[in-house]
Amino acid sequence: MLRLLRLLRIVTVAFRYGLDQIALANLSHPLLVRLVRLAAVGRRLRRPRAERLRLALESLGPLFVKFGQLLSTRRDLLPEDIADELARLQDRVPPFDSALAVREIERGLGRRIAEVFSSFDHTPVASASIAQVHLGVLAHGPHAGREVAIKVLRPGMRSVIDRDLQLMDAAAVLVERLWRDGRRLRPHDVVDEFRKTLHDELDLTREAANASQLRRNFAASALLRIPEMIWDYCRESVLVMERMHGVPISQVDRLREAGVDFKKLSRDGIEIFFTQVFRDGFFHADMHPGNIYVSVDPAELGRYIALDFGIVGTLTDTDRDYLARNFLAFFQRDYRRVASTHLESGWVPRGTRVDELESAIRAVCEPIFDRPLKDISFGQVLVRLFQTSRRFNVEIQPQLLLLQKTLLNIEGLGRQLDPDLDLWKTAKPFLESWIKREVGLAGLIERLRAEAPQWSRLLPQLPRLTANALRAVENQERVLAELAELRRASAQRNRWLAAGVSLLAAIVLMLGWAFLGFRLPRL
Repeated sequence: MLRLLRLLRIVTVAFRYGLDQIALANLSHPLLVRLVRLAAVGRRLRRPRAERLRLALESLGPLFVKFGQLLSTRRDLLPEDIADELARLQDRVPPFDSALAVREIERGLGRRIAEVFSSFDHTPVASASIAQVHLGVLAHGPHAGREVAIKVLRPGMRSVIDRDLQLMDAAAVLVERLWRDGRRLRPHDVVDEFRKTLHDELDLTREAANASQLRRNFAASALLRIPEMIWDYCRESVLVMERMHGVPISQVDRLREAGVDFKKLSRDGIEIFFTQVFRDGFFHADMHPGNIYVSVDPAELGRYIALDFGIVGTLTDTDRDYLARNFLAFFQRDYRRVASTHLESGWVPRGTRVDELESAIRAVCEPIFDRPLKDISFGQVLVRLFQTSRRFNVEIQPQLLLLQKTLLNIEGLGRQLDPDLDLWKTAKPFLESWIKREVGLAGLIERLRAEAPQWSRLLPQLPRLTANALRAVENQERVLAELAELRRASAQRNRWLAAGVSLLAAIVLMLGWAFLGFRLPRL
């Protein structure tokens, strides 16, 4: 019954905002096209289609808002106006009742609030679609007296998510069957990606592990602080971490009053991003302004503070090499190398002509390069390349979509802090240094150092392994010689057998003719 009511609610909202009319241009079923056109009679839809879609998702609630946020990163699939509008979706959700929050925290930790915290603020400081955050002070143990933030999942979220995901699966089937571009949009893949993202966010121990990894990666950095996870109190539905003091990066006036250097802050943000991507291959993939604070403590003024680690991206060595080579090729306007890199990576179908791909990439990039570097959007270049990829059936990797989303966030934030920020000029030395370090002598030494433990185990075994290998070769040679001898003997036997069979056949034939010759005169 609940599922039916939810479905009716979705249909009502879709009709109110004219989503059926948005779908009209791509509908392929003739009867459905006629019905949708009939439904348009007498309706006035004044707002642009992209705005209506955004408002519909906001009306349907936080889960559909998050789905729209995910869709906004799929610029390889969506028209530009819809992707831009969906990127404006904000996850503004009223907090749930504090009594429920206390009950969930106590259930998750298996202890009363008073047994864990010497003080607990029942008023949440942040609220989102999946969880909300309270502040407190730990009462016991090695962290006694420490200020902490307590993140707790909304109760019953898993059943709500599973119910809406089932409806999205059904919608994906309809899109695939009734839309002209349904198969190209791969709706099932998009919903599956959303399902994975949501289920990851429902496990707060996974988020705590992500935070610990980032904290370890930046332990020696003066640019970024990551809160420490208090593992004794981290569970699937509850996460307790060090409380961080800072000013949200969106509160520009407060940061300016505190004396923060905005130009340095924007450059530091770019360095942090590229360090995560190219040095570590592990990056915070949800770096919107609500998750970024800045320290105003005089001892570390202007230092970034990152929060909310439910979504992270990972890149393999191959991914990082691909990205670095592509970015540097863009800087040098070497479109042939960009096209070749796509082919070598295997992301372009076999048989794609390099010159055609090169020409398409040139058409995207040349108009941009004719403008001053400070006016070029690095993220938009990536977006347009992903859109161009449709023509060549390029399979865009999920980790690169997360990267694109994060890069757009970082670039937008950097330009807000410093309108003259030249992202290309800031990033180029870092990329050149990284590539030099990876392919040069320093990179070779680093890889040898990384492999040293393996070599330390293998080196003492080399004499024995070599002797075993030589014996194996000798045995193999002996076996091969024996097989050759057997083949020769077998061939000789076959020749003798063939000769014997031939002789026997001749004798039989002669006897037969003799017998026939003896009998013939009597016929």
